Amino acid sequence: TLITTAFALLLGGNVYAQERGTKEEVVAMVDRAIAHHKKAGSAQALKDFSDKGNAEWHVKDVYLFCYDFKAVNTCHGANEKLIGKDLSELKTPDGQFLIKNMVKIVSEKDAGWIEYEWPHPQTKKVEHKQAYVKRIPGTETFLGSGIYR
Repeated sequence: TLITTAFALLLGGNVYAQERGTKEEVVAMVDRAIAHHKKAGSAQALKDFSDKGNAEWHVKDVYLFCYDFKAVNTCHGANEKLIGKDLSELKTPDGQFLIKNMVKIVSEKDAGWIEYEWPHPQTKKVEHKQAYVKRIPGTETFLGSGIYR
């Protein structure tokens, strides 16, 4: 019936909205990831962060990404094929040098937010995204995570 269909669509929209991460969840995940990196060691932590089956590092549509200050990817929770790639020339659909801008943030003030357009890994649509990036203390690398709006 029309009412059942309308209810299913409304419920489906509500479920989808609940699958979106929040700024608070992103900051908490990055902070937990830095603690895990220190405790488990870099090699194990980066492997854990990239493992899509690891529910601790994949919550709703939130995942981690990691880069060194030369813009080489060292972990990626949504696309393991990026690991080891130099992404210094990567531009967003709105024309920003994405990783270079993130490196600038973490090299100047250790942590901060950046806004840009990016394809959502689940919907494949270009959406507005905000990412929180934070330097791993004592290294020239950083962790980040973001939310789609």
